[in-house]
Amino acid sequence: MRNINTTVIGLALLCAVHPASAGSLPPGFVHLRDVAPDIQQDLRYASSNNFIGRPVNGYHAPRCILTREAAEALARVQASLAPRGMSLKVYDCYRPQRAVDDFIQWASQMDEQSGKAAYYPRVDKSQLFEQGYIARRSGHSRGSTIDLTLLVQAPDKTWAELDMGSAFDLFDPLSHTDQRELPQQARANRDQLRALMQGQGFYNLALEWWHYTLTDEPHTLRYFDFSVD
Repeated sequence: MRNINTTVIGLALLCAVHPASAGSLPPGFVHLRDVAPDIQQDLRYASSNNFIGRPVNGYHAPRCILTREAAEALARVQASLAPRGMSLKVYDCYRPQRAVDDFIQWASQMDEQSGKAAYYPRVDKSQLFEQGYIARRSGHSRGSTIDLTLLVQAPDKTWAELDMGSAFDLFDPLSHTDQRELPQQARANRDQLRALMQGQGFYNLALEWWHYTLTDEPHTLRYFDFSVD
């Protein structure tokens, strides 16, 4: 969720955040629904259902925005799932830099612990930076990183998440993609998601089973700050 590309950190710090005018998208960005309308969306940071407990700064609507390259790659993953009665579900897509700054401010408020039981029960809040769960730059702000999971459709046409062994945004070793202390089925489900995503050019963040970035992302040093409207 909150990774930083350490191989380009020196250059990244020289790059300004690039805003767009209100209500518009920068060239090369798209709404995922316009490219892959069948992908389910549960945009947590536009709601109060997240570790901060309120809508995050910069999220004014529950919309998934991505670079066109990332959206089209996701559409190919979705197309492979549809014949099997399965679907992707995205939790977060492009993330404004102001949202990352909101995370940083929250992480510095040691007296704010309302989400501890649900999101970081075994990690001290003061260790979230050190352990890599919160960072000052996020690949999400470059537009080609996605947080997501797999769904399966029941006979009554309702969707259910596959068991991944931990919840989205659980800051805990249980969320590490290759965590072995999980039931066999949960490990298999994580492996299935990884294989699907790698097959279309994404790579995983080892700390978070849900976090994938397009390997050939078009923006490697630009961190955007237009709002999600």
